Amino acid sequence: MGDEGIGVHVIRQLEAGPSSPGVQYIDGGSGGFHLLDAFLRARRVLMVDATADGAAAGTVRRLRPRYSSDYPRTLAAHDIGLKDLLDAAYLLGEELDVTLFAVSIRWPPETGTELSAELRAKIPAIVAKVREEAMRPTA
Repeated sequence: MGDEGIGVHVIRQLEAGPSSPGVQYIDGGSGGFHLLDAFLRARRVLMVDATADGAAAGTVRRLRPRYSSDYPRTLAAHDIGLKDLLDAAYLLGEELDVTLFAVSIRWPPETGTELSAELRAKIPAIVAKVREEAMRPTA
């Protein structure tokens, strides 16, 4: 998994910290339709995912994608599953309020199961951005 697993590491840190009322953290893992119910019940969805966008490793972009075609190129097998999941929600008539924190990683990624020191050092800042976003009023 390596740096492609940045979202999992951010979720673990969020779960270990103070919790906000009404906020549920879900490790989406490899995406898939098992997440559809959670997405449809949520007023807002905040996601953290790795992207191979050519930016410096650890660069974080806050995106407001509406359709699967609005998402940056991701790296793992969940790329198709997550995009299909979001399109399925829209096809069911749901207008999802999605914010994606796209975290740039090096390409090709290093092999291994742990985050690089470079990305590990960025986790506190990413966690702070996600917490700040979670506190924003919904539209």
